[in-house]
Amino acid sequence: MNKNLTKVFLAIASLALALLSCGVFSSILGGGSLLKDDFSSDSSGWGIGTDSDSSVEYVDGGLKMVVFTQNYFVWSTPDDVDYENVHIEVTAINNGTDPTTAFGIMCNQQVVENSFYYFAVTPDGRYAIAKAQTGLTDMFLTNNDDWASSDLIAQNAASYRIGADCGNGGTLTLYVDGQQIASVNDTAHGIGGVGLFTWSAEDATTTNVTFDDFVMTEFP
Repeated sequence: MNKNLTKVFLAIASLALALLSCGVFSSILGGGSLLKDDFSSDSSGWGIGTDSDSSVEYVDGGLKMVVFTQNYFVWSTPDDVDYENVHIEVTAINNGTDPTTAFGIMCNQQVVENSFYYFAVTPDGRYAIAKAQTGLTDMFLTNNDDWASSDLIAQNAASYRIGADCGNGGTLTLYVDGQQIASVNDTAHGIGGVGLFTWSAEDATTTNVTFDDFVMTEFP
């Protein structure tokens, strides 16, 4: 996947999906300190919609993201709440998607929606912890601003349990299937929104990912 080229489509995707971030809350406990969703109800609040570039819909008890455009980044959020110091986990089900398609978790999304952190995993075993900022090319905070590979990420697995820490002081940590993959520190974005995303490969023929069993807890 060409990281630099994809940034052009990132801005377009964020405009197309801006309306998807509104809706009722998912199951929220502890005054917003814990949010859980198994996507069994299509009214739990995640942004949904379909256009010529992508589709985000509740399907068969999951939040399904299908991307029709190559090298395209699409996301959905559960609410407009700002969270801080959180640990997030979600299961990403690989519906036969291209091996270089990326998917994962977003956090600390700012009022300007193109500014956030994201934790990306691909079925071919690559990963990145990245920072998006409005008007700037995204920066991968891991592996000298490039994709990295990890033997801890199973290749072409049926599903992945992805975890992310967005902690006070700028701690950003990625987990896959319960194992820590990478950790960095960055303080550019403070508290903000959370979300899930799928990013099609630049030569994608199939981009189809379903998210399930989302859980967010307070960072220990």
